[in-house]
Amino acid sequence: MNWQIPYDPAVLPAGVRSRFVDNNNGCVMHVLEAGHETAGRPCVLLLHGFPELAYSWRRQLPFLASRGYHVVAPDLRGYGRSGGADVRYDDDLLPYSFIHRVADAVGLVKAVGYEHVAAVIGHDYGSPVAAWCALLRPDVFHALVMMSAAFPGAPALPTGPAKAPAKGALPLAGIPESLAALPRPRKHYRWYYATRQANEDMWHCPQGVQDFLRAYFHYKSGDWPGNDPFDLGSWAAEELAKMPTYYVMDRDRDMAQTVAPEMPTPAQVAACGWLPKPELTVYAGEYGRTGFQGGLQGYRIGTDPRFTGELKAFAGRTIDVPALFVSGARDWGAYQSPGALERMTSEVCTRMAGTHFVEGAGHWVQQERADPVNSLLGGFLSEVAG
Repeated sequence: MNWQIPYDPAVLPAGVRSRFVDNNNGCVMHVLEAGHETAGRPCVLLLHGFPELAYSWRRQLPFLASRGYHVVAPDLRGYGRSGGADVRYDDDLLPYSFIHRVADAVGLVKAVGYEHVAAVIGHDYGSPVAAWCALLRPDVFHALVMMSAAFPGAPALPTGPAKAPAKGALPLAGIPESLAALPRPRKHYRWYYATRQANEDMWHCPQGVQDFLRAYFHYKSGDWPGNDPFDLGSWAAEELAKMPTYYVMDRDRDMAQTVAPEMPTPAQVAACGWLPKPELTVYAGEYGRTGFQGGLQGYRIGTDPRFTGELKAFAGRTIDVPALFVSGARDWGAYQSPGALERMTSEVCTRMAGTHFVEGAGHWVQQERADPVNSLLGGFLSEVAG
């Protein structure tokens, strides 16, 4: 079946349209956009995470359009209805590297008729993608908002013989082995997501994609009572194992098995105003069709040392456009990389406008607490637009 067809307007908020744009970088991207009716508006680009879609911004698109912006939210390459969503494990990884993601974003901005955008805003995996956009092309991306994932900067190249990793940088050696050696053997979700079987585990899990996603979204949200994050002392296995099992999994469980015991009750599902069943069905329909491999390619890039070399060319380069960080107060995402939040705010971003933790929200902050998030975005954009 040809899935290069727009969404049914019935699933979208009023004023939001679904269409396809060739980004001239080898990817026809499915985008949701609002504020497109009026020419000459400044543009804002919204980049989603995993396992999310452009649809994750459904509560920001109308709001930002009402503030005078043309707002564009793509399904990233490999996700949803954008080109590459039928990717398989053995396909070429290069198109999913951070530099290629930046090229996708630059190409999309130009393809919708702009030379630059007022801001690029990213959540979860979209947060480092947005950060790399601002770091590499500040002429195109004039401001930056990162959500739920702190950005520790480009990989470091030490001056002199020192070999100590930069604060917040993911160690690419030793983590799997040290976690497996714990008395309760564990594994890190990033390395699990890089395995061949991860897609199959989730795509064809016994509970089905819809229930898998329901449990996954619930477990990482502010609704799950165990989410009470704090600073970790280091990358030591004993420290990492303090995180919930959606980040540091039991060694012998896959992700579908990990989240299944946290499936919310029917009463909890009925009370979930931020992700009612019709909205979850949009995610389930897309991931049920494509599987998860397109998104998982990013985790393979992130844990494979072969892909850090080109990024080291930007060692020491800072992000010099105005920047904002927003996360849920009940979100482990800001703490899962020890030292990243501190390095981002004190070293990497030279024009940090603020760091905000939204009360009651977990990892899906822009969906769980749309009103306070929209207020933060509106205020920030008003300031940087001058």
